[in-house]
Amino acid sequence: MAFTDVEVKEAHDALVGAPEPEDLNRLGLIYSSGEGRELDLVEAHKWFNLAAVLGFETAKVYRQEVSDQMRSDEIVSAQRAARKWLQGHDC
Repeated sequence: MAFTDVEVKEAHDALVGAPEPEDLNRLGLIYSSGEGRELDLVEAHKWFNLAAVLGFETAKVYRQEVSDQMRSDEIVSAQRAARKWLQGHDC
């Protein structure tokens, strides 16, 4: 799946305010594929986790796929980052 620069910008712009779970899932896809951004599985896991928490069921599958490629300390970092993000947003 390829993302254009415009799609990457739109995904990040959606974080302002109250993003939809689909927006968070899209960020997970961007970071897990390395399209438009550097490949970053910790960031990908964070966004998939947040999308899943907000009810985007497919994000649970993606989160597991990413988890299978990560060390346990990386997963812990991603979970901490997700909690920190949630504390700063009203979702």
